[in-house]
Amino acid sequence: MNFERKSGILLHIISLPGRWGMGELGPQARNFGTFLSEAGQKLWQILPTGPVGYGYSPYSSLSAFAGNHLLISFDELIADGLLTEKHLKNFPQFDPHRIDFHAVISAREKILFRMADRFEPDADFTAFCVREADWLSDYALFMAIREAQKNRPWTEWPDGLRDRDFQALEKAETQLAKKIRRHEILQYLFSKHWKKTAEFFQTLDVSIIGDIPIFVAGDSADVWANRELFSLNDDGSPTVVAGVPPDYFSATGQRWGNPLYDWKAHFETGCKWWTRRMRRMLEMTDIVRIDHFRGFEAYWEIPAAEPTAIHGRWVKGPGLEFFQTLENGLRRSFGKTFRLAEHVIAENLGVITDEVEALRETCGFPGMWVLQFRFGAEPMARPGYRPEGVEKNWAVYTGTHDNDTTESWFQSLDDAEKHRVRICAGDGSVHRCVAELALSAPAKWAVLPMQDVLGLSGEARMNTPGTTQGNWGWRFSEDMISPDTVCWLRDAVRKNGR
Repeated sequence: MNFERKSGILLHIISLPGRWGMGELGPQARNFGTFLSEAGQKLWQILPTGPVGYGYSPYSSLSAFAGNHLLISFDELIADGLLTEKHLKNFPQFDPHRIDFHAVISAREKILFRMADRFEPDADFTAFCVREADWLSDYALFMAIREAQKNRPWTEWPDGLRDRDFQALEKAETQLAKKIRRHEILQYLFSKHWKKTAEFFQTLDVSIIGDIPIFVAGDSADVWANRELFSLNDDGSPTVVAGVPPDYFSATGQRWGNPLYDWKAHFETGCKWWTRRMRRMLEMTDIVRIDHFRGFEAYWEIPAAEPTAIHGRWVKGPGLEFFQTLENGLRRSFGKTFRLAEHVIAENLGVITDEVEALRETCGFPGMWVLQFRFGAEPMARPGYRPEGVEKNWAVYTGTHDNDTTESWFQSLDDAEKHRVRICAGDGSVHRCVAELALSAPAKWAVLPMQDVLGLSGEARMNTPGTTQGNWGWRFSEDMISPDTVCWLRDAVRKNGR
């Protein structure tokens, strides 16, 4: 196990600066990498990079394999001669600190779709389509049909398309050939821009931590093309859905609505779909955060007809056998010495049992330790729950994308809780004090949300669990990073041996 002490920053790619309405995989991503390197950081943790669906959430993607074409860099397209300033002369001006998703997506897709329709396929593009055919063909067809069906969920398509009737799909492939090719081209360009970004980060010795949601969206190419792997009715609707019971974030729990896996069907295939999914993630990133890890030990099953998560039940998950099967499958791609434990962070937040922790420890996966959850009266009374009590094989965070910013969180505390924070963290600027507490922890990795690095208020919060409006849209601008910020981070890293 590698216990080298490192630190890094959590930032959604779309939160990067830039003039094209949202962050993208171009010069601004590389500039961020340079900032990380100058500030002594060795990790960049991102959120999922799939094409977004409902609520613009990166955790509700139209595909578990495809990239979000909105992350394709306009600046890279200009550099490659695929766009000119003339193509972009009427591009709207957008708020540099908040994404207007509807308007930005409309403006960017107008440019991207026209560019893709002008694109002349070459040998490199053809090789990409052959190499990624096991997911790309279904995804491009799914997206083309979805657009032709006015973006209705696939369960509402005509029966032949919904049920993947051979003749219906053959007809669609003929009629929608231009749109299918367009989505293949966009995925090719996403892959090309991703590769350039990842290779640049390698030169900086900065590792990228990806994020893989345990569940996939019901309205996705994955469920449409692999219905046998999910618990569905004959019409494709789910019989049961995913979520979590009432907790810190919500009194009624969270009804995510994702269809649940038919784990017996997965094991009958040797967990082939999951192996392909994880392999693609590890081809793109160095480390993978598995979201909602506890669902592999037991998951909250909610009858699809229930409007909230209250009336669900715990059902045993696939457990250790799944991860052993997954590791064996990945060794066929990455070699006999491949160890999954060296490439995974287990998100073990929420309702966690001894069985969940036993599974994580048996697998050797680092867990997540969030400081905002560690200052209550009960945790402070238990030495193992104090911030300094975290063990080495963990990743410690001030907060995650689901937490308020540290500054806003601190202001929401009562006087007794604020006093407990000050006892542990000190009397200086609270976001820096709590950040340095994370950096000083014994955990091998420490990760700070960019909002906490900048000391921002609650307006910069990324997501409020249990809500579907007003999330994911925060961005920073380059002028928000001062030389003092770089010096502070670099000095804090050196002082704490990271």
